Amino acid sequence: MTEKTIQIDYFSDVLCVWAHVSQARVDELKKQFGSQVQLHHHFIPVFGCVKDRIEEGWKDRGGYGGFNQHVQEISAQFPHIEICEELWEVTQPTTSLTSHLFLKSAQLLEDKSIISDQVNDGFNGNSLFEELVWRTRQAFFKHRRDISRQDVLLEIAEELKLPMDLLIEQMTNGEAFAGLHRDMKARDHYRLEGSPTYVLNNGRQKLYGNVGYKILEANVREILSAPDENYASWC
Repeated sequence: MTEKTIQIDYFSDVLCVWAHVSQARVDELKKQFGSQVQLHHHFIPVFGCVKDRIEEGWKDRGGYGGFNQHVQEISAQFPHIEICEELWEVTQPTTSLTSHLFLKSAQLLEDKSIISDQVNDGFNGNSLFEELVWRTRQAFFKHRRDISRQDVLLEIAEELKLPMDLLIEQMTNGEAFAGLHRDMKARDHYRLEGSPTYVLNNGRQKLYGNVGYKILEANVREILSAPDENYASWC
């Protein structure tokens, strides 16, 4: 009997602290359900212009200092993540789009089977691309590196021995930009509010924001137990 699988479309911004918090939940889903869950990453620009979001959006609440305090208060509730105490006060990326373009290029290499999509025990059960996403988040949140800079991102890629020439070529020839465009079209199609958002069941279920693991697990189990896609869920 063929094992039933479901796809989860996961939308996030690499500079979003809630997406950083949610990484542990994503990892746990994969550990619990293995190949039954196919997670597909999409990148959306909540921090497309950091100046507008923080300097303008938080100007009456302390600007970068106030936003950093907000991030620290969130991280204090989740001991599984490490965040630099001076984070936004010291490092102020201009945009998340540089990182998203970089990560989309790596994702395309996986889609083309140029890099392996197999899980790696050395990467906490993640694939090479998924490890790259995690290390990019860690570079900012833990090590306060400016991940809006391409040179910083390429250093991370080099550490993982990614094919640098192909990675850069896809950013240069427009393929990675086209991939990001598809992500934003999907965001608009599903009418998503922000990062992170899990889209399940062909768009019928959307879980947005600080969603606990047990809620994610319950939704996944309900879909996997349904006899067909038209089944009316009690969950």
